[in-house]
Amino acid sequence: MKCIGVLFSFISMVRLGQGFVIIGKTNQHLPSTQLESTSTNQPSSVIQNKAKPRTGFAQTLLDLALNSPLWKLILVPEARKNIVKTAEANGIRWGESYNWIKTQHGPWNDDKLLTELFAVDRSYAQYPEYYTKEFHAYQEGNLSWNAAFEQELASRAVGARNFPDYGPDGEDAFRGSFESAILSLGGTCPTGGVICDLGCGTGTSTRRLAAMFQEAGTLIGIDLSPYFISVGKRLLQLKPKGQKDGGTWVTTIESDDRLELRVGDAESTGLEDCSVDVVNLSLVIHELPISSTIQVCKETLRILKPGGQLWISEMDFDSPAYAAQRENAMLFSLLRSTEPYLDEYADGCEDIRQYLVEHYASVKITAATGRHYALVATKGMRNGNVALVDYRFDENGNYRVKDTHLKVWESKS
Repeated sequence: MKCIGVLFSFISMVRLGQGFVIIGKTNQHLPSTQLESTSTNQPSSVIQNKAKPRTGFAQTLLDLALNSPLWKLILVPEARKNIVKTAEANGIRWGESYNWIKTQHGPWNDDKLLTELFAVDRSYAQYPEYYTKEFHAYQEGNLSWNAAFEQELASRAVGARNFPDYGPDGEDAFRGSFESAILSLGGTCPTGGVICDLGCGTGTSTRRLAAMFQEAGTLIGIDLSPYFISVGKRLLQLKPKGQKDGGTWVTTIESDDRLELRVGDAESTGLEDCSVDVVNLSLVIHELPISSTIQVCKETLRILKPGGQLWISEMDFDSPAYAAQRENAMLFSLLRSTEPYLDEYADGCEDIRQYLVEHYASVKITAATGRHYALVATKGMRNGNVALVDYRFDENGNYRVKDTHLKVWESKS
């Protein structure tokens, strides 16, 4: 333990340099509720500070430590304990909901249903290499029942960490901030339109999209994990009441005939060309290698109709809050311990945006929370070069939305 303490002290001295990004211009306005401190709603042309990729001997040492079995024995359980503690401290009864879903009838406790499940999903017996890695504190990653049982519980806890003043309703404020930001950028779905929610997990984001766009025709949730899709389908059948409504699940769920959850690969959905009006990627791409994210973006371009939109909601490492956390190697290690591609995502965000501006007719981005962005890219005829229209910073270089996230060591406001 003394050696670990010495290592902590050493790597905590690792600091990141500063880079920059150029911001585009337009006259599009954002709703005032999305702005923190600005005298204009114009996108800024100011050069913004940005953390450079992590390099150097100390970073190499940290990488080796984080990949060691001993480190995982310390950090991964600590990260999991922190998220459960946050949930319970904010009135989210984690254990009660976990026990409820685990005891419901499903493939997880019925061998016949389990056999049928994997007979249907035989084509996904060979998963991409990145998908088989341990992450989110689960040794099997998303390919396990525990990860599927706890996905919506963890989501509530993440919401509570981002919006602690809302307690158990923090997730509603958190996801609602993305929805408001998407709408402010012109996000829309035509009446009878098709929405495809990639990396949908158990369907939390898909269900919210259904409530948000009640005139939409079909909502297709696609996830590579048969475990997640199976739990998501069962929740739609059970229609549980949330804890706030006197039930035992974390949210109240209503069935919706427009919803379809299916197992599939976001890189190759199997959907027809030009068949979808909206593709949604909510908190997905930070879990992927950059090469896979680019492939997903290519797939969205293929399946979107002309005029269709790609919506991305994600962590923003250009935000002061995440940039500062990443500069402190010790603090960032806790977040990074369960997210094997987080550094690659943070360093490769501009590669993703560059692909989008090279292939879409319009790309707009804005701050959704104090450390997350929302992006809308529209497919269509390109008229010359397309610039990224960036509303995240005001004319003085200040991030437009105040950070409300709990400190690393906190579990409640």
